[in-house]
Amino acid sequence: MLDDEAVESVYRILSQEMPGRTPDAKGPKGQPDAFRSCISCMLSAQSLDRNTAKASKALFALATTPKAMLELDDRDIAAAIKPCGLYNNKTRSIRRFCEALLAEHGGVVPDSREGLMSLPGIGRKCADIVMSFTFGKDVIAVDTHVHRVCNRIGLTDAKTADRTAQQLEERTPEWALRDGHFWLIQFGKRVCTARAPKCPACPVNAYCEFYAATRATS
Repeated sequence: MLDDEAVESVYRILSQEMPGRTPDAKGPKGQPDAFRSCISCMLSAQSLDRNTAKASKALFALATTPKAMLELDDRDIAAAIKPCGLYNNKTRSIRRFCEALLAEHGGVVPDSREGLMSLPGIGRKCADIVMSFTFGKDVIAVDTHVHRVCNRIGLTDAKTADRTAQQLEERTPEWALRDGHFWLIQFGKRVCTARAPKCPACPVNAYCEFYAATRATS
């Protein structure tokens, strides 16, 4: 992995090259409250964004609170969320999540990672998304773009997104935590793409381990 000085330099460059958090940023799921953000995250598993959005819209037209959600029949939930796939499993997860949220937190979504991850269906990525976009906490949520970018450059050296998130939390300068998710995801979509990354024009290629390895073998 890159040393601390190089990590600092990469973030400094990205902060200058990428727009970061904008005033209208609503997060990947674009939901207005923590409950709906959690549910949408659960629906997004193995689902395209457009299908997640369609399923979320249909479900929240029926219920927007845990109590109201539990009053729905499973068949109604499954039918609403069918566009996002795995709808039977996700229906069961939604019901378990709502039951635990009411029983353990009085229906109020906790604002800590520990509290969020104690709820059925909520993993590290979902917890960090809700913490960042709903509660305004300075954390870097790791999606496929962030996971790819960080391990290519050498910010992290992890095989899983959860481990990438843990390493980022340990290695990211405090000043970069608030916008780090945005810089990395924007960089992953614009420059460090999954296929044909734009390495020669990359603003951080002087630090990138992937680029150095590519040049060494070319």
